[in-house]
Amino acid sequence: MATSPPYATHPSGPTGGYVFRPKRWWRRKSVRYGALIGLLGVSGLVILALVREQTGTEGFLVGLGLAVLPVPLLMAAFRWLDQVEPGPWKNLVFSFAWGACAAALIAIVANSFATRWIATTTADPTHADTLGATVIAPVVEEIAKAAAVLLVFLFRRRDFTGIVDGVVIAGFTATGFAFTENILYLGTAFGTDQLSGGTGLASVTAATFFVRVIMSPFAHPLFTVLTGLGFGFAAFSAQRHRVRRVLVPVGGLLLAMGMHAIWNGSATFGEYGFFGVYAAFMVPAFGLLTWLVIWTRQRELRTVREALPAYAAAGWLTPPEPYVLGSMRARRVAREYAAHHFGKAGARSVAEYETYATKLAFLRNRGLRGRAGGDFALRERQLLFELWRRRELARPALGYAAREGAPGYGYGGPGGHAGYAGYSGYAGPGYGGYGSAYPYPAVHGVSPYPAYNPYRS
Repeated sequence: MATSPPYATHPSGPTGGYVFRPKRWWRRKSVRYGALIGLLGVSGLVILALVREQTGTEGFLVGLGLAVLPVPLLMAAFRWLDQVEPGPWKNLVFSFAWGACAAALIAIVANSFATRWIATTTADPTHADTLGATVIAPVVEEIAKAAAVLLVFLFRRRDFTGIVDGVVIAGFTATGFAFTENILYLGTAFGTDQLSGGTGLASVTAATFFVRVIMSPFAHPLFTVLTGLGFGFAAFSAQRHRVRRVLVPVGGLLLAMGMHAIWNGSATFGEYGFFGVYAAFMVPAFGLLTWLVIWTRQRELRTVREALPAYAAAGWLTPPEPYVLGSMRARRVAREYAAHHFGKAGARSVAEYETYATKLAFLRNRGLRGRAGGDFALRERQLLFELWRRRELARPALGYAAREGAPGYGYGGPGGHAGYAGYSGYAGPGYGGYGSAYPYPAVHGVSPYPAYNPYRS
């Protein structure tokens, strides 16, 4: 009979040989979170005051109302990319807040200072704005946005495991930055129209809205995603490749600065310079990066289908689950089934099961490639335990999704496993349906049921 996985035991003795030392106050999680929230809050208040001072109250409200329009669409797009292994919302909230508050404050202060310095130290002050926009702004703004990606990469490393994570964190940061910047530009344009009497489609506000919100809402996310890709490749690289893990993010940041500079300088390329850069440079780059990210998302699903069968063979998962978990459609079917039969709590439990199973697949994939850390075994058992806690609700839902047809498994179809068509629980030794009598299986590919072949129809 199978026994429970060998978890580490407690040290012997009354204190186990350890002396309890409370954390220093500045190392406590509550203190660090409080300081971070305070920093972002103060930055938000300061940037709010600065923008309102430049646009006026009425202009600020108009700019705010127009700037918020593309935000839900951009956030939904990046969240869609993150569906395979959804990251914690707190990381995304932090990234958006950093972009909208801290990065925007750094940019507006540094850009203003640099532009004034150029105007007072160069022989031709009329070019100060152009130099500031094409040289200073791309460097300052991309570094300010990259800081959020770096912080998540360093301090939330467990949640930052690959390319998609870098893209999503960078995208949320840039979306927040663009939101604040659009308030400033749209509010200023509205003030200009108030002074000049511009109205309708001929107004400066309409032109600014068309260029920044309709034509190029993806501009800032596109730049910063290059930095996110660099950090994503670094997260995916092995620990021993230290030089690569440093140079690739730096290279991504430099590319982001270069693309940003070309975009900002497009207005100086002649009457149709903006449209030329937009058509010949921005749109192809956007299409290429979109293809890369979607390809990476499909690659993640393939990793799930390839890595999880080892745990199915060991008895931790049922045989169809790797194929169900490797299909976004099948996952959705499983959640809908759980919501219908077990309510919102059941659907949430199935969603958590899917997330933990995906994390487990990625962890095993990194381990097979020699890219997992020293805590691989501990992390693996933690994820298996989380799956085990949710199995009684998740397995019927995933089984229903398997009957509906999971890619690669072909239930009832040509080459499929018709013997599983009923799928109402296994009758093999030790399974007994989905009851709590199911014992802990072994791990690392050792099946607790040597006489039972779970793949036999």
